[in-house]
Amino acid sequence: MATDAGKSAKRNRARDENRIILISYPKVVFLYPSYIAGLILSIWMAISIGDQPLDPQNKSAVIGSWIFLAVLGTNLVVLSFDFPRTAWLTLLFVVVAIVLGLILLSTYYPDLLPAVGHYLAMIRPMANAAFYGTFVAIMTLVYIFVWCSVQFDYWEVRPNELLHHHGIMADLERFPAPNLRVTKEINDVFEYMLLGAGRLVLRPSGEQRPIILENVPFITKKEEAITNMLSALQVKVAHDNDT
Repeated sequence: MATDAGKSAKRNRARDENRIILISYPKVVFLYPSYIAGLILSIWMAISIGDQPLDPQNKSAVIGSWIFLAVLGTNLVVLSFDFPRTAWLTLLFVVVAIVLGLILLSTYYPDLLPAVGHYLAMIRPMANAAFYGTFVAIMTLVYIFVWCSVQFDYWEVRPNELLHHHGIMADLERFPAPNLRVTKEINDVFEYMLLGAGRLVLRPSGEQRPIILENVPFITKKEEAITNMLSALQVKVAHDNDT
């Protein structure tokens, strides 16, 4: 029994090594920094304030709300626009850091920047643990639906063929893997920083239209694995022809 189990495990490992799974995710997956910020703030507010009513003079609650809005706003801006160069991304972070720094200084030291402090005194966003918890719950449901949806739409690269699994009824499309051309494109450095994601363009031989997969996580490792697999196949075919 142990021998059979060991052989079965080896077969499963060999099968996994001979295939590469490619999944194109929606952009909502890049909102996980806001998701993490909401989770941390929900725990922090539950511990520090609990069920007590929010006090506009509570600086911790105000600062927590500003931090969440800064993270969420930055996240949405980056998802709305492509940042093909690191310089634009650095500029965005510098602007956000300066604005958030001014808000923190004017909140804790209102006499330091009286003009800014007077203006921000009229804007005091506040949220309790229930708000952050609800946001986290909604995002959790969205991520669960995303995970379920990609189980019915993904690509599989094997040494001899490219497979497209899609549909509830497990529909399958087959393309030849030999002479498959693979192109990696990094159009947004922020998305690459978050999940190592980018665009993968597959061009099977005999197909006029390329296959474009957006938001593929860990795209560099995927591209290298596909290249190594196809290179090994070409070497094996060449050796077989020589013999």
